[in-house]
Amino acid sequence: MPAISSRSEFKEYCLRKLGKPVIQINIADEQVDDRVDDAFEHYRDYHYDAVEKVYLKHQVTQDNITNGYIELNDAIVGVKRVLPLFDKTDGYSKSFFDVRYQMHLNEIYDLQSMELLTYELTQSHLQLVNDMITGRVPIRFNRHQNRLFLDIDWEESLDVDEYLIVEVYRVLDPDTYTDVWNDRWLKRYATALIKKQWGENLSKYEGIQMPGGMTFSGTRILDEANQEITQLEEEMSTNYELPVDFLVG
Repeated sequence: MPAISSRSEFKEYCLRKLGKPVIQINIADEQVDDRVDDAFEHYRDYHYDAVEKVYLKHQVTQDNITNGYIELNDAIVGVKRVLPLFDKTDGYSKSFFDVRYQMHLNEIYDLQSMELLTYELTQSHLQLVNDMITGRVPIRFNRHQNRLFLDIDWEESLDVDEYLIVEVYRVLDPDTYTDVWNDRWLKRYATALIKKQWGENLSKYEGIQMPGGMTFSGTRILDEANQEITQLEEEMSTNYELPVDFLVG
C-alpha cells in the first residue's frame, strides 16, 4: 500500500486494521482523534525517533534580562545545555578573534610536533578543571511552562541583542515529516487504543440482545486491547526508549 502521508490517512488505516468497512466500528470520529493524540503523546515522550536534537538561536531582549528566562515553543520537550557564555567582566572580547581564539591558532601549529594523544589528554584535563571550577550554565526547564531559566546574573553576563545558542530536543512535526505516520509501533499502538475505546463503548451495552439474537461483546474487545497496549508499552520500554540525558523539568 502507498505510504501514509496525513493524519486522516493514518486514522483510516487504523480503522481498517480493526475491520472497517466489513465490520462496523462503534466509535465517533472525535474519539478516534483523541486516541491518535494519546498514541502520539506516548510516542513523543519515549521513542527515540520522535524527537530531533537541534540548536536554537535566541536574541536576548530586555524582558529576558528582567525576567531571567527565555520563552521556548511547545515543540521543545527537553533542554540539554546552553552553549558556554562569555562573561562581560572577564576582560575578553566576545569576538572569535579574541585572545583565546589566537591561543587555539598557536595550538594548531604545535600539533605538527606533538602527539595527538598527548594533546587530547591535555585538553581533557583542562576541560575537567574548567568544569570543576567554572561549570556549565545552570538551567531549569519545564515543558509545561515553555520557559528556560538561566541561573546567572543576567545584567553582568548578557547584553540586549546578544545571542544565546541552546541545545534542545524538539518533537518532529508529522505534518512536515510525514514519514512519522508510517512508524510501525505508532500504527499498532494507535490501533490498540482505538480498539480499547471501541470495547469501552460496546461494554456499556453488554448483555443487551439485538434483533435476531445478536448480543454485544465489548468486554472481550476491551480485554484484547488492554493486552495489546501492555505488550506495546513494554516493547517501547525495551526496544525504543533511550536513557534520559537532558533536562525535562
